[in-house]
Amino acid sequence: MAAPKKGRRSPGGQGRPGRTLVLIMIAMVALIAGMFISGTSTPRLGIDLAGGTSFTLQARNMPGKPNAINETNMKTAAGIMERRVNGLGVSEAEVQTQGTNHIVVNIPKGTDAKQARQQVGTTAQLGFRPVLTTTAGTKTPSATPTPSPSASSGKKDDGKKGDDKKDGDKADGKPSATPSASNTTQGRAVTSALKKGPSDPPSVSGSPSAKPSGSPSPQPSTGADEIPAALQKQLADLDCSTDKLRSQAGEKAANTKPTDPVVACKDDGSQKYVLGPVGVEGTDVKDASAVFDSQGGQGWIVQMDFTGAGGKKFADITGKLAAKAQPQNQFAIVLDGAVVSDPRVSQQLNGGSATISGGFTQQTAEDLANMLSYGALPLSFKIADETTVTAALGGEQLQAGLIAGAIGLALVVIYLVAYYRGLALVALASLGVSAVLTYAIMTLLGPAIGFALNLPAVCGAIVAIGITADSFIVYFERIRDEIREGRTLRPAVERGWPRARRTILVSDFVSFLAAFVLFIVTVGKVKGFAFTLGLTTLLDVVVVFFFTKPLMTLLARRKFFASGHPWSGLDPKRLGAKPPLRRRRTTAPTETKEA
Repeated sequence: MAAPKKGRRSPGGQGRPGRTLVLIMIAMVALIAGMFISGTSTPRLGIDLAGGTSFTLQARNMPGKPNAINETNMKTAAGIMERRVNGLGVSEAEVQTQGTNHIVVNIPKGTDAKQARQQVGTTAQLGFRPVLTTTAGTKTPSATPTPSPSASSGKKDDGKKGDDKKDGDKADGKPSATPSASNTTQGRAVTSALKKGPSDPPSVSGSPSAKPSGSPSPQPSTGADEIPAALQKQLADLDCSTDKLRSQAGEKAANTKPTDPVVACKDDGSQKYVLGPVGVEGTDVKDASAVFDSQGGQGWIVQMDFTGAGGKKFADITGKLAAKAQPQNQFAIVLDGAVVSDPRVSQQLNGGSATISGGFTQQTAEDLANMLSYGALPLSFKIADETTVTAALGGEQLQAGLIAGAIGLALVVIYLVAYYRGLALVALASLGVSAVLTYAIMTLLGPAIGFALNLPAVCGAIVAIGITADSFIVYFERIRDEIREGRTLRPAVERGWPRARRTILVSDFVSFLAAFVLFIVTVGKVKGFAFTLGLTTLLDVVVVFFFTKPLMTLLARRKFFASGHPWSGLDPKRLGAKPPLRRRRTTAPTETKEA
């Protein structure tokens, strides 16, 4: 077959390779600019490289609950564990579900591993405790005598928080008397009121108006006088202003016996409480859900259903609380020693169900329902894997990984230069583009989806060097095959591309499929290897199509490569090229005819 004529592009040839190169360069610049805009210039390191502790917890069904492991319960459990870990003062901790029955907790260096293990390995404690008194979450000054703080704390509660809570109830029951200056807890469970059900609104809407703003003042002080002096001192000394202090208070409260009174903080630090013994256990809650009350006009509410024994306990405690004044007509929903909600009770609630309402949004209602459901969550967890890495060991592993990557890259470079000579420049430039894209994307994925570069991920990046170089080698060999057939470089570049393209796509598809399956079926750090392998495989296709092929098209027009220079790697003599076959016209011998 004759070579194509000069200036004619073969089908599938790339007419404007310069534009394609500009396009991929713009993409690189955009990714690098995104790194600087986000303020992240290095990939996020995993526990095994940066140091820290990693736990993999496996969920198990409780007896009699065979189908408890589901997405909703796993997310609820992960949320509770995240609250616990963040309570340790750890700002970069990660808690995420993995697969269908695993939760992975990654805690960076500087955290007590034993304490973290206790936090994530124990079951959450949910309980309903009556409120004895409450006041602002900051530490109470200790200059006043002992008798007066109890009275003043009650007044402070009635004058500030009590008014705020009444306003929250009035927002629910729609009275408008005694408006508060501001209501900073609107939409949160702290402003909610408890009622018997959506079919009985008068009893609730009437309860706030039955308590004028001045009437609750003497009652809390009386309740505070009944509180032991030791608890009054603990309440005065309790400070709920920071996450660390709230975590310490929550841990202490969670370790208190259910039969003993306790001081506790609101989960947002706005209030602190003296709470009575547990009246209803979290395991007595059968179910809780967030629903939108369109008939009663109350918006989002939380409905609770109790077990048979739990319904009786709840009826007893609500009957006692309904006869008291604020704040002793409230009960606190306590999760892991922190008060997540403190609704009021206006009457005894029978029937084994109740509704919490008052300024909820959909998100806050669902959050409270999940917390209430966690008390009856039929799951238990065991620590399936625990890894603790010191910062020094993590640095050594990272250094070893980088050295291994450098050695692998150096061997690839030596092979390319020795065998392909000038074409090695194309391969090295393509590897450089692939490295920049990989680094930028991994860096941006850290803050975007929480991707952390661990040691298996580094191994995946090292393996990707060989996969990427293999694609270049396939294309170069196709070009050389065309030259051996007697074609010049420009036709060889275009004719060799379709066959090389098919081989590269099939090879990369197999690698990506293996990475995808590995990512789905594995648990733990091996996912980092699979993710990096799959990402670099996709980038290999992008680089070959949008950089290597256009660059070869441009270089084929240069004399150094087109003339087959010995150092170009495309010398026809070294490749054993056949001379082009040319057909000659043969003329039939003419016979002399006699006259």
